[in-house]
This record gives sequence, structure tokens and C-alpha cells, in this order.
Amino acid sequence: MNNFRIVIDTNVVISALIFGSSSSMKAFTLAKLRGTILISNDVLSELINVLSRSKFDRYITSEIREDFLAGLMLEAEIVPITEKITACRDPKDNKFLELAISSYADYLLTGDQDLLVLHPFRNLQIITVSNFLNYFDNK
Repeated sequence: MNNFRIVIDTNVVISALIFGSSSSMKAFTLAKLRGTILISNDVLSELINVLSRSKFDRYITSEIREDFLAGLMLEAEIVPITEKITACRDPKDNKFLELAISSYADYLLTGDQDLLVLHPFRNLQIITVSNFLNYFDNK
């Protein structure tokens, strides 16, 4: 399946960026090549906030992080939120559901159990990196 629409949780994006040969990076790259990565202002703000933390300096330079964010902003589809959602037991994760529903996403890629327990959510497939890779390795 090509041209799918996907929301990627912040933790998966961070893991992809810091651990370049990880499953997270393989999934992120696959999503970029075969689908459309979706992002909202709230998700982008969280990414900027998290990636600006000095604890990541030992893994990757701030310049690389900034370049990554700039590229993501150019490549991703920025989606306005059209519906507030309060379904997640961790209220900070509702922004990913809001983005996915507002953008008609096919997938929400996450390792967060607070989101995974909601699978499926409406028509949204909430899946792990390994499930995503297994599914698309067979396509």
C-alpha cells in the first residue's frame, strides 16, 4: 500500500533521529518514501521542545537536530486540528489522536502503551514500529 497517511509519535521520531540504524529509522524512512507524514503545530512544538534538550547533545549535534526539524517541516503535511479528543488515559497523548483524526490518517506509529491500548481507534490503525515494518515488508 503506497500513499498512506501516517502520524508518528514523538518518541519514535526521536529514536529514529538518534539511532540511525534502528527499526524506528527504518519505519520513519519507509513512511517518508511510501506515505505522507502528518504533523500538527502541537506535535511540532513538542518535537522542537524535546529535541532542544541538552541531554541529546551526546548523541547528535544541535545542528543536525535543527536540520532534521527543518526538513520534516518541509516534507510533512501540516494539518490543522479540527476535533478535540480526550480518549487517551494520558492527556498529553491526545494530540496524536487529534492529529490522526483531523488528517484522516491511516496509521499512528507509536510505542506508547497509552495509545496502543486504543487500537483500533475509529478507522485509525495504532501500531508499533515492528508491526508497521512487518506489514510493509510483506507488501
